[in-house]
Amino acid sequence: MPHTAVPLLPRPLEAAGAPGEFLLSAASTVSAEPGLEAVALWLQGALRPATGFLVMFDAGPADIALSLDHGLAPEAYRLEASADGVHISGGGPAGVFYGCQSLLQLLPAAVFRRAPVSTVRWTVPTCTVEDSPRFGWRGAMLDVVRHFLPKHELLRFIDLMAMHKLNTLHLHLTDDQGWRVEILRYPRLVEVGSWRRESQVGAGPDAPADGRPHGGHYTQDDLREITSYAAARFITVVPEIETPGHVQAALAAYPELGVTGQPLEVRTRWGINHHVLNAEDATVEFFRNVLDEVMDVFPSAYIGVGGDECPKGQWQADPRSRERARELGLARVDDLQNWFIGQLDRHVSVRGRRILGWDEVLEGELSPTATVASWRGMAGAVAAARRGHDVVCCPDDRAYLDYRQSELPTEPIPVSIPLTVADVYAFDPAPASLTPEQAKHILGGQANLWTEHIDSPRGLDYMAFPRLCAMAEALWSQASGELEDFTARLREHLPRLDAVGVEYRRAEGPLPWQQRPGIPGRPETRAARDAHIAALVASIEA
Repeated sequence: MPHTAVPLLPRPLEAAGAPGEFLLSAASTVSAEPGLEAVALWLQGALRPATGFLVMFDAGPADIALSLDHGLAPEAYRLEASADGVHISGGGPAGVFYGCQSLLQLLPAAVFRRAPVSTVRWTVPTCTVEDSPRFGWRGAMLDVVRHFLPKHELLRFIDLMAMHKLNTLHLHLTDDQGWRVEILRYPRLVEVGSWRRESQVGAGPDAPADGRPHGGHYTQDDLREITSYAAARFITVVPEIETPGHVQAALAAYPELGVTGQPLEVRTRWGINHHVLNAEDATVEFFRNVLDEVMDVFPSAYIGVGGDECPKGQWQADPRSRERARELGLARVDDLQNWFIGQLDRHVSVRGRRILGWDEVLEGELSPTATVASWRGMAGAVAAARRGHDVVCCPDDRAYLDYRQSELPTEPIPVSIPLTVADVYAFDPAPASLTPEQAKHILGGQANLWTEHIDSPRGLDYMAFPRLCAMAEALWSQASGELEDFTARLREHLPRLDAVGVEYRRAEGPLPWQQRPGIPGRPETRAARDAHIAALVASIEA
């Protein structure tokens, strides 16, 4: 039977429909085995607003029964719906939760609304679904630096991730243009570093500024709430603190961390910045202390340390940096970047955590537990896996959802190459050139949402959806999916996004209010992009 008969997204491993239906009513109840109480409470909260039904707990036989089946993998589930009710079993609480997400998709799309809907019969088609994910890391990277996302909008994004069975939120918290995480030991990081006096509008060196201050940060209490909220939806929040480049917000707060020691402001322009950290012991200790507080707040096994796009010019021109490289026994001053990342790698490892760095970190020696985010094509994924490092694949030509979505001149602030829903759907995180043993290091992948040109939650909706739906399926479902089948299921999925209130991009192009007329972008041809990436990955291959 085609999967469109049970139109779930992402596509399940096995699904079969049959005649008949289960009718959810005001008398319907839910039961949960021990260990699944939190999932049952979440399900009640998801069902009650639109249906108006209490869906009370029942210790005996219930219309919706949640149970554990230790013969299944932790994230796997089985859903059986008949006229008598729905039974969801999972290998662990996460699997049961994903089964509950599928149950919501089997109900009418109006179940995603937040107030009672009186014109709908709340039916579930008779069916059996057996499902498990292909990859363990199914993520989205969200840049809250270039444009800050208020807490309630971040929680909404987490709900949308959970709806699509994504399980990792990589949160980009610091960069040149802002510092978004409270560090109690160094209060100026948010007092000074969390806001900038204005922002560049559009792309290119001649792009104007808006003259409007921009800022915001999350307190540690906020972040504990965010991580707890995400954990209840089986999403791990992975924090990222950029080093040793992309640090001007930190230098604005504490100039002594820089090479020159001169005062700076939080950067107002986009693009790669030549200001970097110095390599003094005190600066390394500063960031060790920062990471200690970050690790106290975030329980994630992975801690992002950046490591990307770090120009070496300041170090090369600075006598003290050259002297420091000699003191450390480094062959080149350029090796200060790898040395710095290595210091943080060892510190994080002592705490029982693992660093996550962009694929530039492969230019130096890493501890065996270091994990690499491969963004410059798939060369970094192949190199890292062959060296025995775990990998998260996010190649820009498949996973960068800040890239423009078509050749249409109406695309808002068009960046780089067109990246369509079909392009994202074609993403396969497993490089064919790896041996089976090396391929075990591919944890999965993620979509990356950089926000230089995404300055509002509405803009985030437009750039993320429905491409994030395609990414979710590429990471969850087994390989060899058919685009035509996905497109048919996506058509049935869009009313669910409508019910949630997601302002996604329509297939025919942006609506008038989603356009940004007169604001320059930086569109590229695929040939130009490929040449640029080829130059960047030369260091990896070397």
